[in-house]
Amino acid sequence: MAEEAIPKEIQVAKDEVPQKQEPSKKDVEVEGAATGDVKDAEKDGDSKKFNDPKPGLAALVDDEKENEGVSKDSAVDSLVAERGASFQEESNLPSDLKDLEKKALLDLRSKIEDAIRSNTLFEEEKKQAEEAEKARSPEKEGEEKEKSMVNEGQGEEKKPEELAVEEGKEEEKPENLGFNGEKNETKQKEEEQEKINIEIGEKAIEVDEEIKLWGVPLLPSKGDKGTDVILLKFLRAREFKVQEAFEMLRNTLKWRKDNNIDIILEEEFPPELSSVAYMQGMDRKGHPICYNIFGTFLNDEIYNKTFGTEELRHKFLRWRFQLMERGIKKLDFGSGGATSMLQVNDLRNSPGPTKKELRQAMKQAVGLLQDNYPEFVSRNIFINVPFWSYAFYAVVSPFFTQRSKNKFDFARPARVTETLLKYIDAQQIPVGYGGFHRENDPDFSIEDGVSEVIIKGGSSGAIAIPAPEVGTKFTWEITVLGWDVNYREEFVPKDEGSYTMIVQKERKVGWEEGAIRNSFTNKEAGMLVLTIDNATFKKKRVLYRYKPNSTSTTTTPSSSTTT
Repeated sequence: MAEEAIPKEIQVAKDEVPQKQEPSKKDVEVEGAATGDVKDAEKDGDSKKFNDPKPGLAALVDDEKENEGVSKDSAVDSLVAERGASFQEESNLPSDLKDLEKKALLDLRSKIEDAIRSNTLFEEEKKQAEEAEKARSPEKEGEEKEKSMVNEGQGEEKKPEELAVEEGKEEEKPENLGFNGEKNETKQKEEEQEKINIEIGEKAIEVDEEIKLWGVPLLPSKGDKGTDVILLKFLRAREFKVQEAFEMLRNTLKWRKDNNIDIILEEEFPPELSSVAYMQGMDRKGHPICYNIFGTFLNDEIYNKTFGTEELRHKFLRWRFQLMERGIKKLDFGSGGATSMLQVNDLRNSPGPTKKELRQAMKQAVGLLQDNYPEFVSRNIFINVPFWSYAFYAVVSPFFTQRSKNKFDFARPARVTETLLKYIDAQQIPVGYGGFHRENDPDFSIEDGVSEVIIKGGSSGAIAIPAPEVGTKFTWEITVLGWDVNYREEFVPKDEGSYTMIVQKERKVGWEEGAIRNSFTNKEAGMLVLTIDNATFKKKRVLYRYKPNSTSTTTTPSSSTTT
């Protein structure tokens, strides 16, 4: 006889392939350990779509109700998260703009067009044109004065006495004087100089219609779809005040020109900086994601190599601008795609505000990024936030605009995965933050879907992976938000005469642990069962996926609860 039969509570559904990015989900609820009653979560209304833009907010509210002992800092996190979630990125379509915004855009377009056409977009070019005009004026005035003096001199020679002597003679006009009927030398020189002046003037007002910013033409009459997107960024950064937006744009162009930003992608920087920040993946709305790892600066060697001298700090700033430019290369200004990035700032082991050089460099970087890269951040998420950061935020908060502050979202260490899931799919979140993304992953891709179940407090849940074909290798990964549960893996044969095989012994998994991945090849038909025992009084969100090696598509396993 078999040592263990397949539990009746584990019902294996037919294999179904989930739609990409739209994984199926069942909410599993256990009324009590003694009764074994199982309710369908979709009937009791607890089920939530995994790809819901705000899947974590309802869970936060429920957790607060279930847990009366929630710490004060967690409550602060929730409030900050809700405030950040209230910000919605605006549309760049002219038809979606308000009347005042449309007028401001038209006014800015007109100012930019006039400035480019008159070659006064850059202040130095405007000054050069004015100086060229001034340089022409004295020459012209001098010639006119000389001509006037000549005429006056001729007038003095022709006194009344002389005119009486020359009575009867026809008065000769100055323009008729000369050799062989040619115009006089003064008149000829005047016309030649006028031609030179015209040529100089045309050169001074030569129009450069190819002025671009981030690869987008700024001359509105060129009709590029991205032009309005760029102009709207400057308008929104200055609350649609046209003149201020125009000056901001002009200053940005000057700053880029003075600092050779257009060729910064060609520069090379120390390799250790690649561990400080990097671009990886996209959020649910297609925004490229930039991860900033402040804990890297806890290493004294890296810190000194980055901020040890003024020259090194300057190089760090240029590297940060280069990273921004790389991110912008991933944006789409002309086809309705993402036009901004999502920033994730990991403050775990951050040196904090006590490091003077780091504080100064960050302050300078924030100022330059705000002034010259307006509206390029859709969301600023701070994770693994230490206690001191709230006080520090109160100090630096005045340096940010209200619009920028509305984009902030803060998460204490225990809520990192939950916070990131509000914006990013699990398969895009790095495994170190509780997601499933691994570099050069041989088993899964970001296209592979993820399923979710919710296990109520004081109950157990089991995920069943059917294995009907012998010799199939299965690979799966699972994560529980906040873990703090007991977890085990077993293979239950279909034949009642066979024994249940332990794949992973039961163990306690702490809240700080990331996703677990394992694999198993079955030697007989049956099922893999992943069991989570939730002894806490808070419900747990379980994310999982698996794949047999015989197919390239992720399969959604069935799930159930056990008592």
